[in-house]
Amino acid sequence: MNNLKRAENILKSNDFTCVCCSDTETLTSNKRGVAPLLEWLDTGKNLHEFSVADKVIGKGASFLYVLIGVREIYTDVISRPAIEILENNDIPVTYGTLTEAIRNRDNTGFCPIETAVSGITEPHQALVTIRETLKNLKK
Repeated sequence: MNNLKRAENILKSNDFTCVCCSDTETLTSNKRGVAPLLEWLDTGKNLHEFSVADKVIGKGASFLYVLIGVREIYTDVISRPAIEILENNDIPVTYGTLTEAIRNRDNTGFCPIETAVSGITEPHQALVTIRETLKNLKK
């Protein structure tokens, strides 16, 4: 079984939000949103050889995956802008459901991270915006 399929199987058979698999290591997270991605980015974890399975990927998460440098991705739900970012950065993605935009957790509007990065095209600029948005949401 390849790493992408292994990551997808682990995601679907457990209560994780994100699973990363390489030939020698498996990383999992129960954290929601972009939290696990920011954590891996901040620790400098090299994920270039990892295949990822994630429950939901919006445009913000796609920028973070570009910065982390993963090999390939499976996701249950992805937004159209997220696919564009991943494809433009040569990260293959397979998915279950395609949507125009990711909804917020209480389904009353769009995800604040997706909204915050909507006009952004550069991953490092997106990272700054994501951090600012999360800081403002905590207030």
